[in-house]
Amino acid sequence: MTELDAVAPPFIAMAHRIVWASVATVDRADRPRSRVLHPIWEVVDGRLVGWIATDPTSIKAAHLEAHPFASVNYWDATHDTCTAECRAELLLDDDVRTRVWDLFANGPEPVGYDPSIIPFWNTPTDDQFAALRLDPYRLRVMPGTVMLKGEGEVLTWADGV
Repeated sequence: MTELDAVAPPFIAMAHRIVWASVATVDRADRPRSRVLHPIWEVVDGRLVGWIATDPTSIKAAHLEAHPFASVNYWDATHDTCTAECRAELLLDDDVRTRVWDLFANGPEPVGYDPSIIPFWNTPTDDQFAALRLDPYRLRVMPGTVMLKGEGEVLTWADGV
């Protein structure tokens, strides 16, 4: 078992339970900007991969052209937190967009949802639908009990960082 094998499952479990994450990018003037987004995570070929359904002309798309990285942070009222620092890539390939659409449409509750509820997304190949791929190079999972009671374990993983 690798270090990632030990961290990825609790990361996915916490992220999918919390659902909404603050995602930060850096704009063309090197200033941070964050927004709340809804990623879904999976393990592909032994690597953790996150996906965000988005608009290809969004501000975050422009940020990623200049700086192809994103910080994804989850928090809930119990102070459970998990963070993924990622390389990020906006993908417009029809096969990828269809796969990501289906991943959300068939995803487990509460993280799964029907993407067509977004008014301007009718199909995965609509011009206004894109898939944002997140490839983490650093993960951190911290149960709130660590901070509140000194109990539990902080899990971390970094890939060559």
